[in-house]
Amino acid sequence: MLTAMPQPRSAWRSAAGPILVVDDDAKIVQLVRTYLEREGFAVTSAYTGREALETFREQPPALIVLDLMLPEMDGIAVCRQVRETSDVPVLMLSARSAVADRIRGMEEGADDYLPKPFSPAELVVRVKAILRRSAERRGTDTLRLPTTETILRHADLTLDLERHEARRGEQLLTLTHVEFRLLATLLAVDGRVLSRDQLLDAIYGTDDAEILDRTIDVHIGRLRDKLGDDAERPRYVATVRGVGYRAAPADR
Repeated sequence: MLTAMPQPRSAWRSAAGPILVVDDDAKIVQLVRTYLEREGFAVTSAYTGREALETFREQPPALIVLDLMLPEMDGIAVCRQVRETSDVPVLMLSARSAVADRIRGMEEGADDYLPKPFSPAELVVRVKAILRRSAERRGTDTLRLPTTETILRHADLTLDLERHEARRGEQLLTLTHVEFRLLATLLAVDGRVLSRDQLLDAIYGTDDAEILDRTIDVHIGRLRDKLGDDAERPRYVATVRGVGYRAAPADR
């Protein structure tokens, strides 16, 4: 008896763009493409860092699967340039599984990290999870903040939750969704201290141990850089050692 082949799941076709798969190994690119296309994703590909950036600019993707070790320009450099103009989710791949490499990828803006060799089925699950979190963050009710305000203010910072805009004085800040969500969460709780687990839950909707323990610290560091904040004398985000983070006292 003949069995009908399963059809691709069309629910994922509504994503903002294709999945860009970047790896210098053509076999890996084809393997990932096959698994993603089975799930209904459109896929584009690139084999070098420079080609990845060209493809990214010509056809903005919904997510990038990005190998760390690439010819011409490595994945860290690619991720850094992508982050200058976009908050598109990035899933980084690498045969180097050292924690330092994972942290470095997160510091440059990667959303998740998968060491090689990997299961293609797990990669698909992670892609779906990242896209789901990204879609939830873009929704009007995703921040789940304990406030009915749509404008949050602290010192010279202004966050417009409806427009998803952050300003320092008159300067428009370029924050990723994670950074915006993190800052909004801290400002919305009236100076209360939030643990890393609480912030993970607010940002990702989970405190899953699969997410690196230092993820929040990495995002806080990147956020401080963009705010021009000093960790020793903070104006915006203060560290409470051994506990977590809070909005800095407004009189600083």
